[in-house]
Amino acid sequence: MSELLKLNTKYLEKYIAPHEMEAMKAQTMLAADTVMNKTGEGNDFLGWLDLPVDYDKEEFARIKAAAAKIKKNSDILIVIGIGGSYLGARAAIELLKSPMYNSLKKDTPDIYYVGNNISPTYLNEVISICEGRDISVNVISKSGTTTEPALAFRVFRDIVIKKYGRDGAKERIFCTTDRAKGTLKELADKEGYETFVVPDDIGGRFSVLTAVGLLPIAAAGCDIDALMEGAALARTDFAKPYEENDAYKYAAIRNILYRKGFSAEMLVSYDPSYQMMTEWYKQLFGESEGKDSKGLFPTAATFSTDLHSMGQFIQDGTKLLFETVVDIKKPKADLFLEDDPENLDGLNFLTNQNMSVVNHKALEGTVIAHSEGGVPNIVLEMADTTEKTVGYMIYFFEKACAVSGYLLGINPFNQPGVESYKKNMFALLGKPGYEDHKAALEAKLGK
Repeated sequence: MSELLKLNTKYLEKYIAPHEMEAMKAQTMLAADTVMNKTGEGNDFLGWLDLPVDYDKEEFARIKAAAAKIKKNSDILIVIGIGGSYLGARAAIELLKSPMYNSLKKDTPDIYYVGNNISPTYLNEVISICEGRDISVNVISKSGTTTEPALAFRVFRDIVIKKYGRDGAKERIFCTTDRAKGTLKELADKEGYETFVVPDDIGGRFSVLTAVGLLPIAAAGCDIDALMEGAALARTDFAKPYEENDAYKYAAIRNILYRKGFSAEMLVSYDPSYQMMTEWYKQLFGESEGKDSKGLFPTAATFSTDLHSMGQFIQDGTKLLFETVVDIKKPKADLFLEDDPENLDGLNFLTNQNMSVVNHKALEGTVIAHSEGGVPNIVLEMADTTEKTVGYMIYFFEKACAVSGYLLGINPFNQPGVESYKKNMFALLGKPGYEDHKAALEAKLGK
């Protein structure tokens, strides 16, 4: 396995015996073969599997050219999308750059994300931020009719046209959508907006390494060549046999703990820049595994911050969860802690060393406390937060998620439960064709 990401299982010894890992080998490899041979349910959504080496090189070059154009002519890039259409890009940008990306001095545009909620307050605030500044828009939607992004695009398309005219809008609106059909594709072709492809064989939560994620990531000044290089290395590493494959072992461990009654997995990091990556992880695993009344509940925390809120429950509360701790070995920047001659706060025992050492000791102490207190801890040792490592990590989670889903006996690539709320929302809002359903719902609401 690469040094970019390594699975550390030393804190699991009291929870999983070696013979249990050996016993899971046959099941895990059967699930892995189902993925690799594309023989399971949802196999028409496995395009991400070979994407790191089979991606469209011509489109990749256009992505970089479009990103260069955005960087040159725009102060702000508005990214319009929901779920997998924006989470992966935002997660990568904040991990590679900073969660305070928009506040940094830089030669790349600020990036704001809309179309991921229906809050008029939020949308008005972003519109206000854009006043007097040059903007570009990247709308990401396979169909173009998903409610949240479609509403936001309607608003921002109007803003761009009023500010730059219809011809000017052609240089500032980029549509990532279906290759050949759909409302957004038809509009883009009609108006002359540049388009990029949401692949037919890759679901939204697996799409961060397609144009869906790559255009915003490139516009933020990240090296997407290195991102794909890391993913390509992971593709090779995570096709190896069980004994040499950390993705397969991770999938096996998750399922062993699930079968032992641990019903939730908390992804933990000790760096705020990883927080949005935990949101991406929650969608990836929650939407992939949460079906047929099965699946681990994916949750997340950022330590040491959340140790002062959730730490008590994790340590002494109901033993329902295990933790997967991301241990970033090399931070983007470090801070040397100087001695204070007066030592009024009594913290000189922390000084004459880098702050990253203190952070890592907090990690080690917490992992020991939680694992000894009844909470299993998996540790993922991540070398750094460079593009190559991040690409490697993204592929690790994608591959582990697919294998873990087949171990559960479900289709990891559909999301049938997502449609229920949409049907109800459309009916209550009076969408044509939902009249009977609207009456039934209003009766339930007592209207």
